[in-house]
Order: sequence, then C-alpha cells, then structure tokens
Amino acid sequence: MTETAMTKQAGIPTQPGPREAEVTEAVIAGAGPTLRPGERPTLRLRDAGTGSDEPPRYAPEWLELREGADAAARAHDLLDPLRIRLANLPGKAGLVIHDLGCGTGSMGRWLAPRLDGSQHWILHDRDPYLLHFAAVASPRSAADGSRVTVETRRGDVGRLTRDVLAGASLVTASALLDVLTREEIDTFADACTGAGCPALLTLSVAGRVDLTPSDPMDAEIAEAFNAHQRRDGLLGPDAITAACEAFSDRGATVRLHPSPWRLGPAEAALTAQWLRGWVGAAVEERPDLAPRAERYLRERLEACAAGELRVVVHHSDLLALSRPTDGA
Repeated sequence: MTETAMTKQAGIPTQPGPREAEVTEAVIAGAGPTLRPGERPTLRLRDAGTGSDEPPRYAPEWLELREGADAAARAHDLLDPLRIRLANLPGKAGLVIHDLGCGTGSMGRWLAPRLDGSQHWILHDRDPYLLHFAAVASPRSAADGSRVTVETRRGDVGRLTRDVLAGASLVTASALLDVLTREEIDTFADACTGAGCPALLTLSVAGRVDLTPSDPMDAEIAEAFNAHQRRDGLLGPDAITAACEAFSDRGATVRLHPSPWRLGPAEAALTAQWLRGWVGAAVEERPDLAPRAERYLRERLEACAAGELRVVVHHSDLLALSRPTDGA
C-alpha cells in the first residue's frame, strides 16, 4: 500500500459486478483498487509507455491521511547508525538527499528535522501534482537550525543510475520497494552501492496484518491481498527480503527493523480507508470472495466506527550502508 503498506492498483479485464463495486466503494486512489469502469490504472514506477494522461497513482488525500501513522511507525532505531555515517562523510559542506517516489513529501518532513547540518533535498516523483505539494510543504530547517532547501525532479525510479546519485549523501524512499520488480530492486541497489550512498527505505509491507477482535476471514483476505500485490511480477511482501539480499550481495551493511502501523480509535478514518483498499484488492484478486467479503467489510467498518477495532499492519524499514566510493 504507494507511499506502503499501500496496495498496488491493477486493472481487471471486466467491469466489477454489483458486489465488487460495493466492496470497493469510496476507495481513495492509493488505498486500494478504485475499479472505475473502463479504467486500468497501474502503480508501476517503471516506464510503461503511458502518456501524461495516466491516472494518478496516489491521491494527496490518501497520503495526508496516512502521514501521521507513517511518522509514528518509522524505525527511530535506524537513525543513530545513519547519523554516524552522515557525520563521517568526507569533504561535505552539507547533505544532498534524494527522496524517491516522494509523494507529498512526508519523508522529508519527518527526517529533515531529525538530522543536523544543512540539507538539500531532491524530490523525485512521476506525478507533477504531488511534486508541487511536496515542494510547498517541505521543511525549512534541520535539527540544529541549519537551512533545508529543495528541488523537484519528475522521473522514474526504474531509470535510477549511479550517475544520477553522484554526490548524494543519502537516498530515501517510503512504501516504495513493494511496488518494484526484482530487476528494479537490483537496479536500485546497483545505483546506490555504485555511488557509495546509504539508503533509508521505510514502510515496506511485510504481508502480515493483525486485527482485534479477529475474524475467520482475516487470513483469507490477507492471502488474497498478498497475491494481488504480487501481480505482474511485482514483489509485494517479498520485496524487503529481495532488497536485503540485493544490497548485501553488493557489499552494503544492511539493518532491518519493524515499523508497524498501530491503528486504533484515533486513526478511524485511516483504518476505514485501509480496510476498503485491503478488502477491495483481495476481491479483485479473488472475485469468489465478494459475497462473504461484503459482509466482512461491513462488519469491520461498523466496528471501526464504534471504536472497537484495533489493527496492526506490519511493515519493515531497511537501512543499507554502502561502502564509500572513496575507500573511506
């Protein structure tokens, strides 16, 4: 689920029936499949030959809704080893940070005030609308009061190379790995390690969800959702393991830490949207679930509205410390 545990949107060959439409009603783009008749949206970050009229992958409303939960979930324990690496960068007057698939810029708003020193953030996304939001709402000062500046670049992570990262101090991304293929993750790791650049990659879906109270359908919905995320060669919940292997094979030191969403009554609006997207993706993958999923979703939404539902959506954060290219 894009900029997490965001689900990837994938088209289906026929229009949804009444039950499928009801299950996915009012899903914000990014939370799950919207299933608009006649549309075949995709969340692939590589070039798919589409034009500027490509449907938006993530609505700003969805990214805003999840920002607080993302910030609370990210692994603070990875920041100290990252700070040590950044403090020991040779000959750096300031930090240059590339944020890939930046969305509305939530990673910068979370991380920039937690790092010392002047910072220049280069925000990458394919959606110019989101890039505008990110630039306008970017932080202006670091933890020690140093200046933070930003620039935006419209581009595709599938085309990332070591040359693009030349001079970079850090690469960041949030909820990105699970919408990549193994080839794209290898390309990503090549670029970062080739440039000797550390990478902080947060909120990759782990494929596990805990709901309280439990329901017999929980596991079945989760299994179908995970299968949906693996469509078209995307790695979904397998991405974090693939990324660890890719960076380790290229000589990087890899640290992994859990970063679960913990959703309760205070996050009811986010939980409701997440539920619709989660169940909607499962039904899109397995239409035979629709009759039972309709009941399941209705009861889960009622429990959410009553403040009786707790959800833990498991993610993982990864810090890859590549070997510096200057031999330090």
